[in-house]
Amino acid sequence: MTPTARRRNAAPPREAVLAAAMDTIARRGLDGLTMAGLGRDVGMSSGHLLYYFRTKDELLLQTLEWSESRRGAERRGLLSRQVAVRERLDAYVDLYVPDGHRDPHWTLWLEVWNRSQGAADEVRDRQAAIERAWHRDLVALLAEGISRGELRAVDPDRFATRLRALLDGFCVHVVVGIPGTGRAQVLRHVHEFIEDALL
Repeated sequence: MTPTARRRNAAPPREAVLAAAMDTIARRGLDGLTMAGLGRDVGMSSGHLLYYFRTKDELLLQTLEWSESRRGAERRGLLSRQVAVRERLDAYVDLYVPDGHRDPHWTLWLEVWNRSQGAADEVRDRQAAIERAWHRDLVALLAEGISRGELRAVDPDRFATRLRALLDGFCVHVVVGIPGTGRAQVLRHVHEFIEDALL
């Protein structure tokens, strides 16, 4: 086999495939993401993609994990800034809330969780790991704010659980496009809740 033929048949890096999948979701929605179409986008056959990912469910989960690793790095950067805890809490909420109706990250998140109802424990554990990272960072931020006297004394773990449940509910409304629950309205509701509960 010539070097040119080898290059042509080489599979693209996994990250390129996941980035292409996320780009397709952003442009065409989940219905637009097919193994055949993704294969064309990255120069692979759908059979070759199935060899690497086994199922579309696995492709979606790996795409979500890849997207979350990028968002996690962004979140850690925001939370490590040397500014007031309230400012970092607002940044956390801002990153959490979808950009709007059909936000690709949240669209993918909802689809992966919906498909996981009968999934194996290993798959559900991988999804739960995504949730734990968001929760852990929020608990640490709340504990820091309480210890510095910037926030009212609450149980950080319990409060984080409640705040994330509130965020999740609002975020689902935003991403599915329920009237009256756009991003701006949700941010106002959550900021008011934080003011009332923590300050």
